[in-house]
Amino acid sequence: MTSLPASTDRSLGLVIDLDTCVGCHACVISCKEWNTSQYGAPLSDIDAYGAEPEGTFLNRIHTFEAVPDAADAPPRVVHFPKSCLHCDDAPCVTVCPTGASYKRQEDGIVLVNEDDCIGCGLCAWACPYGAREMDQTAGIMKKCTLCVDRIYNENIPEQDRVPSCVRTCPAGARHFGDLADPASDVSILIADRGGFDLMPEQGTAPVNKYLPPREKVDLLAPLLDPVPETQGGFLGWLDRALTRL
Repeated sequence: MTSLPASTDRSLGLVIDLDTCVGCHACVISCKEWNTSQYGAPLSDIDAYGAEPEGTFLNRIHTFEAVPDAADAPPRVVHFPKSCLHCDDAPCVTVCPTGASYKRQEDGIVLVNEDDCIGCGLCAWACPYGAREMDQTAGIMKKCTLCVDRIYNENIPEQDRVPSCVRTCPAGARHFGDLADPASDVSILIADRGGFDLMPEQGTAPVNKYLPPREKVDLLAPLLDPVPETQGGFLGWLDRALTRL
């Protein structure tokens, strides 16, 4: 079995804002493209245009209708991105029989050595978040790498040295940085917005955090004049005419 490092020099990870994610799936497509064309073996697609397509995706978006506590408040749609959370106490690592799954001490990223993976699926069973993907074509387990081949790549512009999903998000809902540094932008964002762990009761200490949706406020309401009970002019005539129909 693989052991976890006692500590890591950094804790690179994502902060995902559930308030601004619009569920456009741009991050899903960008992740698929980058990891298929750049890192390791291509992410498989089986019968992509058939009746029952199946494929490997390292990032997925789930959409939920959240029912508010107040009885008179309308339901709210929340888009929930999910990928590997690069946990500090990662059960997918400690259960791996070949040592293929491991957590890097230098930056805390959880990776899979594809040459050592035998596709047994134990890591997928151990992950409480369902963030592991069995690539049926390659016969090995794959997962989010935080685009490790991109964030350290000095041959691309500095602004592009972030995970592909972060660079692509049109709503700015995804943020990347060192969560072990309290002065980093992501740490400040978590402190300001009350960032939280996904399923903390599992005890995995995920590095990635989520920012909760904020209460919606009608910013225009104070600027609008009250609608009069009786309307005059053309609109009043039209209202009276339609009432008589």
